[in-house]
Amino acid sequence: MEIPFAASERSTIGIEWELALVDSDSGDLRQVAQTVLDAVAPPGGGEHPTIRQELLLNTVEIVTGVCHTVPEAGRDLERSMALIREITDPLRVELMCAGTHPFARWTQQKVTDKQRYATLIDRTQWWGRQMLIYGVHVHVGIEDRDKVLPILSAVLTCFPHLQSLSASSPFWGGKDTGYASNRALMFQQLPTAGLPFQFDTWQDLEAYTSDMMHTGVIDQFDEIRWDLRPSPRFGTLEMRICDGASNLTEVLAFAALIHCLVEYFSTMLDEGKTLPKLPPWFAQENKWRAARYGMDAIIILNAAGDEELVTDAVTRLLTELEPVAQRLGCAPELDGIRTILRKGASYQRQRAVARRNGGELDAVVASLVAEMRAGRPL
Repeated sequence: MEIPFAASERSTIGIEWELALVDSDSGDLRQVAQTVLDAVAPPGGGEHPTIRQELLLNTVEIVTGVCHTVPEAGRDLERSMALIREITDPLRVELMCAGTHPFARWTQQKVTDKQRYATLIDRTQWWGRQMLIYGVHVHVGIEDRDKVLPILSAVLTCFPHLQSLSASSPFWGGKDTGYASNRALMFQQLPTAGLPFQFDTWQDLEAYTSDMMHTGVIDQFDEIRWDLRPSPRFGTLEMRICDGASNLTEVLAFAALIHCLVEYFSTMLDEGKTLPKLPPWFAQENKWRAARYGMDAIIILNAAGDEELVTDAVTRLLTELEPVAQRLGCAPELDGIRTILRKGASYQRQRAVARRNGGELDAVVASLVAEMRAGRPL
């Protein structure tokens, strides 16, 4: 089968941000997504262009348009959040985001009444019903289909950087899991989820997709749920690595890092350089280490098995990307990564709040809600 790759302007960017709807008083999840979606629906019916439904009724997703800069995407997200708050504030509902809700029970959540979600749950059963998780997805435009798979493999070498920085899901069902990102390992239980295959050619990807459709694993390409994947419909590379972020500043920091990485590797291809690549077994180990240890992870850098503390690797990477950030107009947003290195990732901040409050996780939810309101880490 042929998979056409849409024409896309180079290094355009789009962001998707999944938001939890929580009760202002209890901090528990509220099943009011349909109320929000009905209120923002266009007069003629249909879906709002930037506020979308998700798998669970406790979640809405806000998406940007096709943007040229990270700050432009940030303004799109701010507009959508302001519109949602006009509806949620009178309901005493707050917006919150982390890779997982600290204490909510997956057994109490309701699935959105839509056929594709019902099909997913019917097939995946216990694991599918547990997908009480939130993420940030970033699309970056690729102008040449032949660049997509080499850039995907190159970005995989920076997978643990992104996962460690964004890790925000230490708690699950009221317990500390011991992981920085429980979401990362939860999500990969779904069919076709997890790390991507590192195909050499587009024809290899087409053959894989054909096999998956022929054997009934998927009905369409979008059901390939890799942590980073081509998005042929949009002409982008889609990064689905990051845990949900509790505030806009961090969303834009992650988006800037991803934006710069893709442009950096694209420029290397233009210059005839060979892109970095990691053996699949090392990529897999890096994912586990980043999920388990977060900012304390010792990551594998190359095929030789050289290792480095992830925060040191991030610091070095930021220096390499500074000229790219200047060119793309996202230098201040990329500098937000240094703030995370100084103040700690979300999972660290959440655990600190829990310690200060005798392990009470409603205080953690309150801190996440406060960060969302402030628009920055607190």
